[in-house]
Amino acid sequence: MVWRVRPAVIAVVLGATALVLAAGAAGYRLGQARGLAALRADLGHRIDLFGATAQGQMERLAHAPALLQMHPAVMALLQGPRNPALQGQAQALLRELNARQGSLALFVADERGTVIATSHTVGADDGRLGEDISVRPYYLQALAGRPGRHFLVGSTVAEPGYYFSHPLYEGARVVGVAVVKVSLASVALSLPLLGTPAVLVDGNDVVIQATDPRWLYRAIRPLPLDTDVELELSGMYGDRPLGRFPLALQLNWEAPGGEAEALIPPDSPASAVADPSAMSAPAGLLVRGRTLPGLDWRLLVMADLSPVRWQARGTAAVAGLAAACLVAAALVLVQRRRAAQQRRQAQADLERLNAELEDTVARRTLALTSANTELRREMAVRVQAEATLRDAQDELVQAAKLAVLGQLSTGITHELAQPLGGIRTLAGNAREFIRRGDLEGAHGNLALVDTLVERMSGIIHPFKAFARKSPVAPEPVPVTAALQSALFLLDQRLRAEQVQLQCRPPLDAPAATVPQAWCNRNRLEQVLINLIGNAVDAMHGAPRRRLEIDAWEEDSREGRRTCLRIADSGPGLSPEVLAGLFTPFFTTKPAGSGLGLGLVISRGIAQDYGGDLVATSRAEGGAVFTLSLPAAPASTANATPTA
Repeated sequence: MVWRVRPAVIAVVLGATALVLAAGAAGYRLGQARGLAALRADLGHRIDLFGATAQGQMERLAHAPALLQMHPAVMALLQGPRNPALQGQAQALLRELNARQGSLALFVADERGTVIATSHTVGADDGRLGEDISVRPYYLQALAGRPGRHFLVGSTVAEPGYYFSHPLYEGARVVGVAVVKVSLASVALSLPLLGTPAVLVDGNDVVIQATDPRWLYRAIRPLPLDTDVELELSGMYGDRPLGRFPLALQLNWEAPGGEAEALIPPDSPASAVADPSAMSAPAGLLVRGRTLPGLDWRLLVMADLSPVRWQARGTAAVAGLAAACLVAAALVLVQRRRAAQQRRQAQADLERLNAELEDTVARRTLALTSANTELRREMAVRVQAEATLRDAQDELVQAAKLAVLGQLSTGITHELAQPLGGIRTLAGNAREFIRRGDLEGAHGNLALVDTLVERMSGIIHPFKAFARKSPVAPEPVPVTAALQSALFLLDQRLRAEQVQLQCRPPLDAPAATVPQAWCNRNRLEQVLINLIGNAVDAMHGAPRRRLEIDAWEEDSREGRRTCLRIADSGPGLSPEVLAGLFTPFFTTKPAGSGLGLGLVISRGIAQDYGGDLVATSRAEGGAVFTLSLPAAPASTANATPTA
């Protein structure tokens, strides 16, 4: 059968699709514009707060040099010949003022640019007595009769600072310059509080402070060659060469208010000099800058445009959905009118056919009554047969479960041997503590007995739950927590055999650095107890007894895996032993020392959770068992696992 679509239907579908797409596009543009406006406002508030903070931190010492005009000792030192006593008084005054106001250095230079008095505290590499600062920009500005301010990296200890200078007058003549060096530490501490990547640039558009230290002393725009060379020769930024900023920013600082803005598209080409990963964003970046009032600095803040894109997509989806709802409502209205016409026509046809059908129904009623009786009888027979088949299937499934339980029941003794041994040891210790009157120690041992009883219940529970097909639910398990429990139960054996134990990571490592497996903690402890116990048995009588337990995470074809490696210094595994190692009832221990089911059950537990257990021999001697389990999902890795 060939379906033919009428041209009118095609036109309606195309028109509705175009309307929905147009509404979505308009919604996307509207959402993007609103998102950008909100993001600009947020960045503007951050800049305002930082600008007020930075201005307050820096401007509080801006007038400190001018105050030296009022100190007779400083002015007498500038106006007369060098007097050591007078120079000592001036330097004592500068040291006291520098200590009180918390600046890096406070010093005075004569009209030739030679420092004649200085505070020269530890950590200050400028303003040393006798130093020539005549080429410094802040000195030249003050010598010209106007207050100066300038950013500069020190030449000795390379500590950046901001310099405020002020001319010192004798009448109308400038006879000296007073300078204070202010630390940028408070500004550097305030910058990360913006909560977004940010840089602070000076008048040369060179980064002097940044949330990422890799961006320091990089130019945000290409500098002319002569300017670049002049800045490097002047030592303004220390002895380091100026690099290129990871992003090429085209900013127009001539806008009103000293503001500038740039939109960085996704996958924008970055400079190879610096690692751009810290500022990369799939949706692009919004860079907003402003000249800080009272300072020759500019603050640039960067924000990821992903929230704007998501908001635009959300608005587009809402607009498209609204348009689709309008189209659907219009189509429903048209369809209702058409259905009403068809109903009226169908009513007339039904009235005509009703008479014919009544006669036909009367003839067929008798035949249908007979067929219905036969059908009821057949249905009763089928229901009885299905009930019988269901009972037989249930009996067959139950028999199969009981057969498997019969095979696994021999392993219960092996699984419970370790907890029972621990209970026996802890009960004996509790009795000894009670005899000594140490009730707290006895209480601790009895609490551990309760824990072991709960663990035995957890061991027995899977056998009881097998008939109901209720596997133990997985959970995030830190491997060091399971290792601590297993090693606690085997502590006496490890001590008796004088086994040297090495765990990587250490058992007391922080939880955030420990690999986590996606399994059941009780089951993982069973496997570890079996593997460590086998390793201790294998090293019995060996001249060197060393047990190494390593845990790590790795990627594989099956996904992220958590691996545990248990290596001993025993005789190792021969090819014949390796071939039958995971066969039920295969054991290398003396008769009566093992059932040969421990490794079989351990591998079964690992495979139940999607992992595996493999064994190899080391060339230097000893056996290695590697247990791999799925790593805990990222959404549950930080959850607190149940005990």
